[in-house]
Amino acid sequence: MAGSIKKRGQRFVRKFSKASIKASNESKEHIKENFIQRLSHVRKIRLLVLEWVLLVVALVLIASAQAFWFGDSYAVDTYVDGGNYIEATIGRVNSMNPLFATTGSEKVLSKLMFATLVADDYSGHPGPQLASSVRYTDDGKTWVITLRHDLVWSDGEPITNSDILFTTELIQNPAVSTIFTANLENVKISEDENGDIVFRLPSSYADFASALNFPIVPEHILKDAPLKTLVEASFSKSPVTSGPFTFNASQAKSEDEKVFYLIANPNYYLGKPMVNSFAVHTYETKDDIKNALSTNEVTATAELDGKAAEDINLGSYDKRLTKINSGVFAFLNNSRTILASADMRRAIRQGLNLAEIRSAAPNTTPLDFPILESQIKLSDYPSIPSGDQVAAKEKIAELFGDEQLHLEIATVDSGYLPAVAEKFADNLKALGIDCSVSAYAESQEFVANIVSRRNYDILIYSVELGEDPDPLAYYYSSQAQAAGLNLSNYRNSLVDDLLVGARGTVDTALRARKYERFLEYWATDVPAIGLYQPNMTYIYNKNVRTFDESNVLVTTLDRFADINNWGVNRGTKNQTP
Repeated sequence: MAGSIKKRGQRFVRKFSKASIKASNESKEHIKENFIQRLSHVRKIRLLVLEWVLLVVALVLIASAQAFWFGDSYAVDTYVDGGNYIEATIGRVNSMNPLFATTGSEKVLSKLMFATLVADDYSGHPGPQLASSVRYTDDGKTWVITLRHDLVWSDGEPITNSDILFTTELIQNPAVSTIFTANLENVKISEDENGDIVFRLPSSYADFASALNFPIVPEHILKDAPLKTLVEASFSKSPVTSGPFTFNASQAKSEDEKVFYLIANPNYYLGKPMVNSFAVHTYETKDDIKNALSTNEVTATAELDGKAAEDINLGSYDKRLTKINSGVFAFLNNSRTILASADMRRAIRQGLNLAEIRSAAPNTTPLDFPILESQIKLSDYPSIPSGDQVAAKEKIAELFGDEQLHLEIATVDSGYLPAVAEKFADNLKALGIDCSVSAYAESQEFVANIVSRRNYDILIYSVELGEDPDPLAYYYSSQAQAAGLNLSNYRNSLVDDLLVGARGTVDTALRARKYERFLEYWATDVPAIGLYQPNMTYIYNKNVRTFDESNVLVTTLDRFADINNWGVNRGTKNQTP
């Protein structure tokens, strides 16, 4: 059997060998007959061959040119992932726990490293952040928060309702004094059967969504930390974060100058930022920041207001002015004898040349009222009498006769405020009122000794107006105290009712009518005189992409709303045709 198989295999090999030799010989004959023997004929068709060769070469060149010239149609020079952004800030960093952020540098770090339930979006209105939805019931007395799914801390642990409840308990704990405590006063927080967080308020509050703009801290890290040492806990030096960046390292260049290095957080709920790292470089003074800009030590800063930025040689930097929801007012202290009379306050306002006063703050927006048009649409604004110095002097003479009048004006030695205060004083002197202007360093001492004690006749000061109209803090009677923000010591029970009513009204049209009525009293009683809406001056390197110019900023920190889109490195990206 084996021998038979062997013989058949040998016969197959011999046949295959003969066939291969035959095919090889036939191929050689075919090439010889149809190619080699015909090469001599090429001369007869050489022009045709040349034409075909040139045609092929032309097609290749055209294709190459098309790829070269039109390649840019499918590629664009833009910002790509990577790079380091360095921002200069003022103020020491005593703690990186966001619940205790008070200095400018601490607030920037908090914004970059910690997400909040709600935050101001690109339109300047509060929108969900860690929360997927925010809704109210019971006419704004009960607010329900649904947390996003799949939220993760920078250490990989999930962000849950327990973290929200833990944070709110910390904020409300009397043993823990945070900057957010007042926002949650007398508010009851719990988790319902649907897994939502419920905030039950003692009374209706239409703008409670803005009060949810507080950072969440991790329960799994801080639950065992002693409350008395919470500020100094290890978390405050190397925090676990939920925002676009997380802490990497810090470097002390001096006692007042430190650099905090952050890296992009891959667990951020909006995705990893385009910039790989972000450094917050802290300085003590604005002059220090000016020096840093002159040596290109930093990428950008928002710490130099319009006045401080005027004498900077920008060089490799650009400057952008963006309105913020703040207002500069002249607060008239109603508790002082001269200003106790509404007639006197109206006479002063009537005698002012507001255009001249505002000229001391160039490139700012005139502001007449304590409610911005961007906050709520009002159908009617009260009229404010135009400047009439003669009529004003006559009224003052009628009220005080030949009495020598003197007013003390206080302000902060920052930006245009001193120059505006001097212009204001010049206008008062033209009305026959002697004035002195004191410009104080912006500090806790100024707040404690001047503002809290209402140690002034007129205070020219900038206050935050917020994303939603709520002037209650500045004009409600109970706020006319050292701890309150009623800087005019203004009292009017009818105004109190309107402000409380507007705050508790979720019906926008009804709320608008209440604020229109409030503005009528405000314009008549003149507790304050509107001057201008300030800008944030942002100085940044020309080669980077920062926040979009169309963004509406409520505060200067809202510049980070689109931080994920900021860019430092440039490169080429292909576009889909």
